[in-house]
Amino acid sequence: MDNNKINEILTRGIEDIIEKEHLTKAFESKKLRIKFGIDPTGPKIHLGRAIPLWKLRDLQELGHQIVLIIGDFTAQIGDPSDKLSKRPFLTEEEIKKNLENYKEQLGKILDLKKVEYRYNSEWLKDLTFKEIGQLAEIFSIQQMLARRNFKDRFEKKQEISLRECLYPIMQGYDSVQIKSDVEVGGFDQLFNLKAGRLIQKHFNQPEQDILTCKMLLGLDGRKMSTSWGNIITIVDEPNDMFGKIMSMHDELIPDYFLLCTKLPLEEVNKIKQELEQGANPRDLKARLAKEIVTLYHSKEQADQAEQEFNQVFKDKGKPTDIPEIEIKEKKLKLIDLILQTKQVQSKSEARRLIEQKAVKINDQVNSNWQEETEIKSGDIIQIGRRKFVKIK
Repeated sequence: MDNNKINEILTRGIEDIIEKEHLTKAFESKKLRIKFGIDPTGPKIHLGRAIPLWKLRDLQELGHQIVLIIGDFTAQIGDPSDKLSKRPFLTEEEIKKNLENYKEQLGKILDLKKVEYRYNSEWLKDLTFKEIGQLAEIFSIQQMLARRNFKDRFEKKQEISLRECLYPIMQGYDSVQIKSDVEVGGFDQLFNLKAGRLIQKHFNQPEQDILTCKMLLGLDGRKMSTSWGNIITIVDEPNDMFGKIMSMHDELIPDYFLLCTKLPLEEVNKIKQELEQGANPRDLKARLAKEIVTLYHSKEQADQAEQEFNQVFKDKGKPTDIPEIEIKEKKLKLIDLILQTKQVQSKSEARRLIEQKAVKINDQVNSNWQEETEIKSGDIIQIGRRKFVKIK
């Protein structure tokens, strides 16, 4: 075993390890079954979720067996980890739709030919009420209320469903079913990962070691959230990925270099020092953007994305390749026109952008969302700083 590689795996971007000494010895003595679970609660994997996946890739390269559990059953229950309100109950149809391109995305990071790929509906859907009761007996209400987000919601008299309390029990039971030696996850998953140890102990299995990764904040410095739009997904187009990184808060630069790139630690520390000593954040973000686009696409596409970004934002030009949309109406309210471009998620987002003067038609700003707008072929609509469409 490569001791230097093991040391980096156990330190870089790691928040906490449970039984570090035991895990270090285990790495040296046998091939480990390393568990990672991912719930398809959305159709795309963002950079925050990719952090433990890259950790799995490192472990895979050392010869360990990665057991990837797709939580098609637990996604319905909803992981309450670090959630400030109750998760919605997803339907089977929503989960199937989210799963359509998951393997392709996971294959950007992992060698899927060597992965044991499982769905937890294999065992969870057949549990009887008696068996669920026996698993629930391992835990107490006090333990559930001790987790930070439940404690906060309880004190604020916000609803906590019994369904949410079942989630860590089910995730823990996954560890029993696949006989996990190690479980990798985000730090927000620590309660669920510990639940796996308790349930393994109940079934007289060796308790899994735990490796938790640091959490990545969203582009605006808040928790990464699809609903807030502050994420970068690993399947974003190169130009969009590059532009999003250039828009991030400056103070996030070191963490993104540490957690989202493969640069050596010495180089990451040097970049952090440069930022502290007054280096231009824009230059560092451009380098970061090229590293990340190269990782998920190619160096050539990263270079092209940089050129495109400079043309649009530095030289105040327009993209070389503007997507075209067909609109049949001759006139529309501005808000409805922006919604038809499919560059915004909702009318409320369209209205907000219009009122913030972030919408231009042929370089002219219009901040009246109710105004009737004439629609002509060849018109170029700009939404925010990075999104352009042409009417055909």
